[in-house]
Amino acid sequence: MSIPRIYVAGHRGMVGSAIVRHLLVAGHPPERLLYRAHGELDLTRQADVEAFFARERPDQVYLAAAKVGGIHANNTYPAEFIYDNLMVQTNVIETAYRHGVRKLLFLGSSCIYPRLAPQPMAEEALMTSPLEPTNEPYAIAKIAGIKTCESYNRQYGVDYRSVMPTNLYGPGDNYHPENSHVVPALLRRFHEARQQEAPVVSIWGTGTPRREFLYVDDMAAACVHVMNLDKATYDRHTQPMLSHINIGSGSDISIAELAQTVARVTGYTGRIEFDPGKPDGTPRKLMDSTRLNTLGWKASVALETGLRLAYEDFLKRPENQAR
Repeated sequence: MSIPRIYVAGHRGMVGSAIVRHLLVAGHPPERLLYRAHGELDLTRQADVEAFFARERPDQVYLAAAKVGGIHANNTYPAEFIYDNLMVQTNVIETAYRHGVRKLLFLGSSCIYPRLAPQPMAEEALMTSPLEPTNEPYAIAKIAGIKTCESYNRQYGVDYRSVMPTNLYGPGDNYHPENSHVVPALLRRFHEARQQEAPVVSIWGTGTPRREFLYVDDMAAACVHVMNLDKATYDRHTQPMLSHINIGSGSDISIAELAQTVARVTGYTGRIEFDPGKPDGTPRKLMDSTRLNTLGWKASVALETGLRLAYEDFLKRPENQAR
């Protein structure tokens, strides 16, 4: 059997770069991996995607490309979040099918589940009640991605799978002061507070919402595991119109506990305060990863260990060398 040509869409992002790392460590030949930076290939442009697939002829696709961000970014740019994500995933999935790609893995998000979904959130909770308003456009796009994969499977007989990760963090994360997710935002805030000897760090919200976090290299390992499952096994544990698989660590902590842990990792010893005037988002988000565990995969990196690895990566970035 020939070694597949694998296209990792979004290879410069946190998840995509972790998938590339995992494939290379597992022995996949570098010359059989395909990727393009956004400046080389704009996935929102159908003609460009068509030309790439026609030229490179990948056998498998990891669809990790997406526009992502935290509460502030989702609230500020809702049109961009729904448009960019719908265009990217639709262009890649349709073009992959038309160029004979039989296996594709679409990466979604835990925000596909209702705001008040029963905890932990099982795959069956999808579309059972309203979404969290702060990230609804992004969630709608990701739900559309799942349903696009399922529809292509049903009509065309391809093998397009979907995985829904919990909150991810680790090397390659986005540390933008306004548009980042909670873990990179807190790592940056506490690092700068320690450097400036700030007596207090104020955190958005009450600190009571609970979140689950997964180290990104664990996520990459889970993605490759799911992609490589034989079709009979995958089909036996899923349904044609409920085919996505949750990927989580299996435990959650409060934002207050997370802040305390990040303070410890970064060496900040000042006071932590919470601002209840700012939005909390969903009260709790814990994934039910039973389906994935049954399929033979469990997370291996503990939260504090992962946070220390993420902080080491943050400190290595050139823009942070003088901090």
